[in-house]
Amino acid sequence: MLKSVSRAVQLAARLSSRSSAPSAPAIRPALHLSRTFTRSIWSLSNSGPASGSRPRLLTATRALPTVSCGCGSLHTEGDKAFAEFLTDEIKEEKKIQKNTNLPKMSGGWELELNGTEAKLVRSVSGEKVTITFNVNNSIPPQLEEEPEQTQKVQEEEPDIVSTPNFVVEVIKQGAKNSLVFDCHFPEDELFVPEQTGHGEGEEESDIFAIREVSFQPEGDADWKETSYTLNTDSLDWALYDHLMDFLADRGVDNAFADELIELSTALEHQEYIKFLEELSTFVKCK
Repeated sequence: MLKSVSRAVQLAARLSSRSSAPSAPAIRPALHLSRTFTRSIWSLSNSGPASGSRPRLLTATRALPTVSCGCGSLHTEGDKAFAEFLTDEIKEEKKIQKNTNLPKMSGGWELELNGTEAKLVRSVSGEKVTITFNVNNSIPPQLEEEPEQTQKVQEEEPDIVSTPNFVVEVIKQGAKNSLVFDCHFPEDELFVPEQTGHGEGEEESDIFAIREVSFQPEGDADWKETSYTLNTDSLDWALYDHLMDFLADRGVDNAFADELIELSTALEHQEYIKFLEELSTFVKCK
């Protein structure tokens, strides 16, 4: 009994001694860690007491360029060099520009423009024929030539020619749908002189080709995928020749294709110069 009372008294004394101890030291380690962390950041952003600069959390390694025109945009030495390059490039492109005005198409075609998209419209004996093309991505890649040929034409740079895909739409009065031809310029026909030329008794090869034929609702901009589409890759040549003759009877032949290339090339170059001018204005922030 006396041992139990003695243990109880000793336990009470230990508890009272713990509760009476000051609580401040318990938070000191946290304060010490906080100051150490702050000091390490200050050490990274300051070279030492002798630097004489006020410690900063972040120090920029490159100074931001100043804004000189008051437009609030970023201006760098690279922008200045870019603007000077564009100024020279625009001058050179205007020097080699063959047509300040777009060439006219023969055969009574009326031209309608909407940015880079062009539309040619012609009426033939109650039928309406519409040609639509876009000059974007119409410059074919330059083919690699053999070393001997490269040395011969090293002094002469090849002309940039625009050969866009184009869509021919033939509309007949009273017909439910229009007949639509998806056409393109095959590269082998454009760049191999032996294939484009013809001698006596030889037929002139076509410089454009029909890729697909389909009936589509009149005036629809999008190709309706639910309509049957005739692909010419595996088409009987007799049927293909009749389709080409059908287009030729409506003024879409090699002579038309040559004029289309000339028109598209002039329009593409015109839009390219416009793009350079807009890019120059954007870089200069005027």
